[in-house]
Amino acid sequence: MLIAATPDNEAERLAALHALLILDTPAEARFDKIVAFAAAEFDVPVVIITLIDSQRQWFKARVGTEVCETGRDVSFCSHAILQPAIFVVNDTHRDPRFADNPLVTDGPLIRFYAGAPLIMPSGLCLGTLCLIDRRPRELGAMELGILGTLRDLVVMELGTTSEVINA
Repeated sequence: MLIAATPDNEAERLAALHALLILDTPAEARFDKIVAFAAAEFDVPVVIITLIDSQRQWFKARVGTEVCETGRDVSFCSHAILQPAIFVVNDTHRDPRFADNPLVTDGPLIRFYAGAPLIMPSGLCLGTLCLIDRRPRELGAMELGILGTLRDLVVMELGTTSEVINA
């Protein structure tokens, strides 16, 4: 298992995340609707809005899992936040970075992952909107476009959170 590198801007990224005052807050319909739509649109069992904290990934909204966080060290999303493009792992069993990851070998048996980085207007990436399946798959250009649009909606909602806090 390959543990993701720490972003060069980690201190600023964490400061921006904590400034939102969103970690460990209750579920909100505005985020829950996005993950529910994505689960139906992509026909995947798990969709999560993750926020990457210093030692964990915390789930602001989720479909298909009761877990509300996992360690950052096993997180696929920690890899996804390192790049601006959507990060896709078509088959975790064929990817040496993830083949022996406990999220692949034990529960929840991740076989496919696609994470769209939540890049704020400041340029800082705070987490992902991710799709998870228990079977290998691929996303076409249209599906990647839809995932990108849904990601933009999450970013917009996170920005709204920031505006409320700063008002």
